[in-house]
Amino acid sequence: MNALGEVISVISGKGGTGKTTLCAAIATCLAVEGKRVLCIDTDFGLRNLDIALGMADQSIVAFTDVIHGYYNLADAAEHPRFSGLFLLTAPVRENEDQISTEDFGKLLEDARKEFDFCLIDAPAGIGAGFRLATKFADRCLVISTPDPASMRDAARTAELLSLDGKEETRLIVNRVTPRMFSKMDLTVDDIMDEVGLPLLGVVPEDPKVVLSAAFGNALILAAGGGAAEACLRISRRLRGVPMPLMKL
Repeated sequence: MNALGEVISVISGKGGTGKTTLCAAIATCLAVEGKRVLCIDTDFGLRNLDIALGMADQSIVAFTDVIHGYYNLADAAEHPRFSGLFLLTAPVRENEDQISTEDFGKLLEDARKEFDFCLIDAPAGIGAGFRLATKFADRCLVISTPDPASMRDAARTAELLSLDGKEETRLIVNRVTPRMFSKMDLTVDDIMDEVGLPLLGVVPEDPKVVLSAAFGNALILAAGGGAAEACLRISRRLRGVPMPLMKL
């Protein structure tokens, strides 16, 4: 009997942390290294995971259409350049309050049988969409930037996840620059202490992130280290491969 795949929820306490970009980049890195990966966009209000993956021009099935039986899980859109990377998007005419958590859990149960990893791009904040995206997750990744508001919201998110019994929760600090840390008299350890979570990875500020999105390219195709290399390291750490953090 094959081992079941893992469901990972990528979340943030507030918008603007780069959560969707990191979700797409980590998923792509996993696929590039031979894993079957399903991405599910549950951000009903701002569904942009297709853009971050470089799949904006494709026709993509909504995950709710699979839940309702209009399509099968096998109908998830496959990435045109990376075999083994698939996407189900958020619906246009439904909101998170209309989705049965039990039905969503059944979808994830089926996804575990077909994929090595299922990454859920959760909506920002801690509303109904957050609960839907995290209820059945095996692991949660909280994305924060180094600014005080983001760290406070990340800490609140971590607290709620702990209350829900989510012990496998890790922190990714995004958009980091050494100059900013120096001016703020801040370290990564300070952020870990403020948020209250173990660190999975650090991602530097990188203009190639915006350029990749603008041209509809996956971040992993950007050469020269930076955010792409950081996400590759994070993806390997998720798989249990010993890998040092990105040096800034």
